[in-house]
Amino acid sequence: MVLRLASSVVTPLVKRLFRTGEPGAGLVAGPVRLSALVTFRGEKQTLTEAELTRLARALVDRAARDLDPHDPLPEGERACVAEALAQALLGLGELGMDDVQAVRLGHRELARRLREARPGLPEGHLLARDAEHLFEALLDVACLHILNFFTQRSAFVARTLVEQSRLLDRLVRTADLIAERLPPRSVEDAAFEKRYAAYVGREHGRLTVHGLDLEQSRRWPLDDAYLSLETHDQPEAPPRRAEVALAYRPRVLLRGLAGSGKTTLVQWLAVAAAGQDVDSGIPDLFGHVPFVLPVRTLTRDGRSLPLPGAFLSAVDCPLAGAQPERWADRVLAAGRGLLLVDGVDEIPEEEREGVRRWLRRLESSYPGNRWLVTARPSAIERDWLGAEGFAELTLAPMGRDDVGAFVHRWHRAVGAQEQQERALRELLDRRADLAALATSPLMCALICALHRERNGHLPRGRKALYDAALTMLLERRDRERPDPPRGGLDLDTDTQLSLLQKLAYWLITNGRAELNAELAARLLAQALPALGGGQALGSGAEVLRHLVERSGVLREPMEGAVDFVHRTFQDYLGAREIVEWQHFPALVEKAHLDQWEDVVRMAVAHAQPLQRGELLTALLERGDRDQEHRTRLHLLAVACLDQATQLAPEVREAVAGRAARFLPPRVPAEGVSLAAAGAVALSVLPPPDGLGDQEAAAVVLAAVRVGTDAAIPHLRPFRNHPSPEVRHRLATSWYRFGTERYFEEVIAHLRLDGEVTLPVTSREELRLLERMRPRPRRVDLRGGFTTWDIATRLASLPLTALGLRECRELGGVGFVRDFPELTGLLIDACPQIRDLSPLAGTGVRTLSLHADAASWRPQGLARLQALAELTLGRLFPLGALAELPAGAPLRALTLPARPPVLTGLAAWPSLTHLGLQHCARALSAAEAVALAGLPRLVSVSLSLPVLRSLARAGVVLPAVEAVTCLSHEGPRPEDGDLAALAAVFPGLARLHLVGWQSLGAAPLAGLPGLRAVRCSEPLPRPAGLPAHVEFLAPPAPRY
Repeated sequence: MVLRLASSVVTPLVKRLFRTGEPGAGLVAGPVRLSALVTFRGEKQTLTEAELTRLARALVDRAARDLDPHDPLPEGERACVAEALAQALLGLGELGMDDVQAVRLGHRELARRLREARPGLPEGHLLARDAEHLFEALLDVACLHILNFFTQRSAFVARTLVEQSRLLDRLVRTADLIAERLPPRSVEDAAFEKRYAAYVGREHGRLTVHGLDLEQSRRWPLDDAYLSLETHDQPEAPPRRAEVALAYRPRVLLRGLAGSGKTTLVQWLAVAAAGQDVDSGIPDLFGHVPFVLPVRTLTRDGRSLPLPGAFLSAVDCPLAGAQPERWADRVLAAGRGLLLVDGVDEIPEEEREGVRRWLRRLESSYPGNRWLVTARPSAIERDWLGAEGFAELTLAPMGRDDVGAFVHRWHRAVGAQEQQERALRELLDRRADLAALATSPLMCALICALHRERNGHLPRGRKALYDAALTMLLERRDRERPDPPRGGLDLDTDTQLSLLQKLAYWLITNGRAELNAELAARLLAQALPALGGGQALGSGAEVLRHLVERSGVLREPMEGAVDFVHRTFQDYLGAREIVEWQHFPALVEKAHLDQWEDVVRMAVAHAQPLQRGELLTALLERGDRDQEHRTRLHLLAVACLDQATQLAPEVREAVAGRAARFLPPRVPAEGVSLAAAGAVALSVLPPPDGLGDQEAAAVVLAAVRVGTDAAIPHLRPFRNHPSPEVRHRLATSWYRFGTERYFEEVIAHLRLDGEVTLPVTSREELRLLERMRPRPRRVDLRGGFTTWDIATRLASLPLTALGLRECRELGGVGFVRDFPELTGLLIDACPQIRDLSPLAGTGVRTLSLHADAASWRPQGLARLQALAELTLGRLFPLGALAELPAGAPLRALTLPARPPVLTGLAAWPSLTHLGLQHCARALSAAEAVALAGLPRLVSVSLSLPVLRSLARAGVVLPAVEAVTCLSHEGPRPEDGDLAALAAVFPGLARLHLVGWQSLGAAPLAGLPGLRAVRCSEPLPRPAGLPAHVEFLAPPAPRY
């Protein structure tokens, strides 16, 4: 339908939609987002939805008459078109773009975006055919006039120039980055790297997601499948998105449970690096060459771990023979390698030390590369690679939002109907037992598949879910295909399970995750005679081929090797074999090994009630005898209670009695270990009476990590605990529970005095804040919040501190003027906030800026002349001290990991604290002198490179009384570091050491003013430390 309307007809509507009199762009102002231009949002709203609908109706009536004056659309149809048009135009307030970007789209694409932006828009099938065509034509015309209106505004040309300037700046920075990251290479190397990058993209760019419908491809594009999971570096620390956490850590040991997404993250990193996109989630990957190195593949058949030249052949990369001679050596020597070592836990425990030596040799021979090593949490001890400077992260369980995103993507991938997705979401909200299981991508995939397969009826409990999943894969896989295969073997479910569990048992008892195909065929051949009619099924090799091709549980990752599609199925089937043949003594003897932990729990689930009691009693008795492994065995018995649906009461009491010996938990790690037992842990957690602050915090952590609403009654007694840490932990756990119930029973009664901040992660939580009395004064927003959300939901709160984290749609900070009591503002990973100058003249005195990418460079920081405290996160791209407010009365300043030249520190003589704890480089002698020249400095946080450079420069800071020295990232402490610290800070009174694994007292004994030493690690009090010096260190975890 071609629709022509005079400008005089459409212009009145467009003018009512947008504010006029906006300021020009200027080279320091950010583009104006559409949500800030529209007149139907914000405090200065001048157009109501009803008025917009009336304007749209007038436009519809005029268009309908022009199209066919003799046979216009019926009244009801015109009303529907007007409502649809009004709803679409309201979508202008939802689009995350500015006017320049909108013009760049063009009017037809803008119209399409508007139709998508308003989920409440009447669908096309609700309109008659003519009415639907009229709606689409009117929206196109309206968008054409809207874009014309934008281009006529006085600020548009200036803003276009600004945008072009920014694009030019980005091109220059990208070119600089290319020059830095890509040293001169031969034509041969460059050509091979292009081929290799394409191979990595194809090989790792698709993800096998178990549980997809049988008629669908089981290979899922990684762009669709990858879910940005969260990590934390301490059990009690708030989680951060994996990309953000990895961005500033060049060497990481990542722990995660089976199915938690470790391998998927490895694939995503490999593809991101191969894609060479400077705007990827981790810009520092640009210029790096990925090497995906699964440990079980590297060590197959007893092979030696490879040197760099053999990396590609060791993982059967078809391009191994095409790589230029010594290519891998050149890549690593230049610091351009991204080494992704996956699955240290998938080889026997006695072989892991060899892997560690191999990693150490590679890291010392080729320094400066990026590393990620993955393992299950209990597979290797804490700080396994600490001496090599590896930071340790743990994948956090999926929260409600992550589960919701996964469910949506899964249903989209299989083409499921929207009502199926909605039904599963509602089921997860209703059934706490199901929500407690949906904490990993693997379990979410199984739940999605079973929900669709069984028409919404899901079993209860982990074992029942695995039973149903295996039935789906084994029994119905071929039967329900639209073209079932002809010929071949006909194996029922029980026969397949009996055979598969033989292979699983061999893998478990030998500490392997894959086995040679010839050996697998021999194992199956040995098992066939025991089966009814088994000898008639054919050879072991034929049966193996059938299981690989048809079962959906066994696979052939490469020629000559077989493994299970996931370790969880291996453990489940191996435990089934153990129970059927009653290998309980052998199981108990192996129970202390990490690879057997899940097998023991599965065996308890498979066993009959009498067997179950005997197995748990044997675990307890071995723990009583074995002092070395007592704690682990007794806690494992507690964790097994969750699987024991029927159990003799005296056995249950005996298990609970042993658990009581480990209560209360004293440190966060113990709380996490207790939570691993599942909901049964709640029954043994003590109330707050008689607990110390650290014990109370660990108990709360254990309860919230169980992650079901059953924990809420156990958390209620802690709501008014005197410790801010305890109340902070309660506040930060809201997202783990049902929003309304947790608010009513915990949040609404929480003492928010002191420094307790209330984190908010959803609009539902934000809405509930208005009901709190007294009203919260410190709030942290995380997620897709907008200026509209802040203006409408926070306006009534007397905020003094506000955090904005990952609010990627938030386009500015002008709203701060509406909060006269606000003195503290934190901005973390909000890339659309491009101008800080609106903060000038407000009450903000404390500002923290954290970037998740080095490309975020907000303007206007230098104009904030009233700041007293400024914190710049590790990745903040500070080019020069001149970018800071030179006249500000700063008392505290924290600088990023790559600070500019610091010789100009004298511009802030009021500084009493300087934070250089993230600084990854040494200071020059001139910088050290500038630091020593700060007249009021009494507190310093610094890294080891900074400390050593101060000592080399011979500077002395006698007035500094408080020092925090970090070594958990970068180089490790050496002999002489404490002596250097004592020499540089002779007036030291309070010392805080973070990440130090050992401590000698001799250098500290000579500090006459020293009063307290605090360590983040569980270190004993150093011998020789003067008695008057207080020593504080957390106790070592007992379990």
